[in-house]
Amino acid sequence: MKMKILLTSLLFALTTTATIAADKTTTKIVEAPKVYNEVLNPRQKEYPNHLGFNDLHIQAIRHIMPDTNNVHDPKLKMIVHHHCKAYDDETFLCLMFHSGMKDQDKPIGFEYIITTKQFKALPKEEQKYWHYHKEEIPRAKATFPDLTAEEAAKILPAVNETYGKVVYFQKVDDKFPLGEPYVMIVQDMPEQD
Repeated sequence: MKMKILLTSLLFALTTTATIAADKTTTKIVEAPKVYNEVLNPRQKEYPNHLGFNDLHIQAIRHIMPDTNNVHDPKLKMIVHHHCKAYDDETFLCLMFHSGMKDQDKPIGFEYIITTKQFKALPKEEQKYWHYHKEEIPRAKATFPDLTAEEAAKILPAVNETYGKVVYFQKVDDKFPLGEPYVMIVQDMPEQD
């Protein structure tokens, strides 16, 4: 055990010394890459080691499976908060909360978002699980509550040209995730008034 600690300490010392030596010979200052997407959330704060699921906050209805097929079912009107992270491959992953994203709120599912080009490359059998945001955003009365109207107007055209797949691992009324996760086909939801 002592030998393992000694080797680890030695390796750390050598790495640190090499880094310091490399820094002394270099006069070029390298700026650290941003850990968030400045376009999608221009007011994002830097958080060290933060996963970034607050790059973009979207609120939408028609994202909870109703108990009935009635257009007046209250679950169709429940707001679902999507807290999204943008990835370099042009995809998003949104954790979905029915209550917000306060400290003790737990996600009940996620929405995976891809570009139109990525959607078209999917097998036809898979495409039925995805919904087109240009059609769904108006039906879901989606909003960007953390952005000004001007900021939202700039990103809406890009968001419109994406497709989403909603996967739930917990129902709103359940205390824990019970049963099997399921894909919700958003475009098949009853239209509300």
